[in-house]
This record gives sequence, C-alpha cells and structure tokens, in this order.
Amino acid sequence: MGFKKLLASVGAGGASVETVLTEPNVAPGGVVQGEVRIQGGSVAQQIEGLSVGLQAHVEVETQDSEFKQNIVFHKQQLGGAFEVQPGVVHAVQFGLEIPWETPVTMFMGRQLTGMNIGVVTELAIARAVDSGDLDPVNVHPLPAQQALLDAFGALGFRFKSADMEKGHIRGTRQKLPFYQEIEFFAPEQYRGLNAVELSFVSDDREMDVVLEMDKKPGLFSEGSDSYRSFRMSLDGYQSTDWAAYLNQWLAEVGGKRNWF
Repeated sequence: MGFKKLLASVGAGGASVETVLTEPNVAPGGVVQGEVRIQGGSVAQQIEGLSVGLQAHVEVETQDSEFKQNIVFHKQQLGGAFEVQPGVVHAVQFGLEIPWETPVTMFMGRQLTGMNIGVVTELAIARAVDSGDLDPVNVHPLPAQQALLDAFGALGFRFKSADMEKGHIRGTRQKLPFYQEIEFFAPEQYRGLNAVELSFVSDDREMDVVLEMDKKPGLFSEGSDSYRSFRMSLDGYQSTDWAAYLNQWLAEVGGKRNWF
C-alpha cells in the first residue's frame, strides 16, 4: 500500500511522492522495508532532505480535556539533498527499525480498534517540510507477549479495547513518550471484577509487564495490591504456566477483597 500526493510546498508543476511498504507485517524489534518514489513534475526541484518515521495516534489527557495527538516516535533520514528532474522517478529504498516498545496493533489476526501506527514520509523542500499520509504498519506480538495474551484467553477473558496514552509508567524501562493499554472483560468466575488492563514495555532482552484490576470505573492506585508489575524474559518465558500465574494472582487479590 502507499500514498501519492502533490508536494504542497512547491506549487504548480511540482513533483509527487509515493511510499510503498514491501511488507507491512512486523513485530517489535523487526524492520519494515519499503521504497519512497518521487515522480518529477514539469520543472526541476531541489529536495533538501527526505526522511521516514513511525507515527502513532495517541490519547492525551489533561486536567481539563482529552484529545488525540500524532506523535512521530522514531525517524530515519534517507540520504542528503538531491535534485528531481522533470518527469524522472527518483526511488529511495529504506529499512525502518521498529522499536522494541512499539505497541501491538494486531490481535488474533485482526486489527486492534484504535491502534493507528504507520510510516510517515517527510520531504524538506524550499525551506518547508511536506508530510505524506500514513502507511499503516501491522505490529504483531512478540512470542512472549503472545504467551500472555493466550493466557488471558485461556482463562476466559475477552478483548475489550486498546489505546495508546501519552505519559510514562513509573518503574518501567519505558523510553517512548507514550504507552499502550490492552483491556480485557473479566469472565463470570471472577465476579466483582470488571476488567484487567495489560501493558508491555520491552527491550531486546526482556519486558516489564504491568497488570491492573478494574473493579469499577477508574483504576486502583499504583500502591494497592490490585496492581502488579513483573519482568518477563523474551527467551525464557516458556518455563512458566502463565494462565496459572495470572489465575493465582487474581484469586489472591480477589480473595482479600471478597470479590470472588
């Protein structure tokens, strides 16, 4: 897939640009391959710079309001300045690394509603920056992440929603300016529990897993025992029965609070 548009900053006779992703499916830590094609217009034009980046549509909460913001969280320059001749196609191939913290956008083979992450292309021309449309990227879970998602499914939890929120989760290895929350409806056996929210914060060796139980609108404070954070190896996760682990924690917290 790709976009094609007239470079707005150059006026009549300007070039057009199209970005094509060779394979939009990727996992955190992987690489998205693609090509930027600039079609020369009726006049020669000097391109001062070309870059591709990853952009996320993130929820921002303030004391007074809530709104969405586009955040470019990883960017790569593609060479220096060059000139596009009239009618000539200038093609630049790229391999854009996907940060380990990048949120998951796919779940059970389907797109997660509200997860808008993709490649955006920017050209600097005539002292202006012209951004292209978003080419969606399908970010699939790492095997360790999939193991936890499968554990929730095995316990009867159902996917409710997912979002990306600007801010930081305290006590984690988070470097990006936002994080993902995946929320699940609780099954009937966990009476009194509405949902559980799950967040992953990964690097190339392990990840922080953050779980919060939601008994009613609004989550409990971080200091309560309905919040749990633990580290999970990206390689050694197979040694743990994650469904049993999650069930034990839920039973302990629910028993203390007389929910179940």
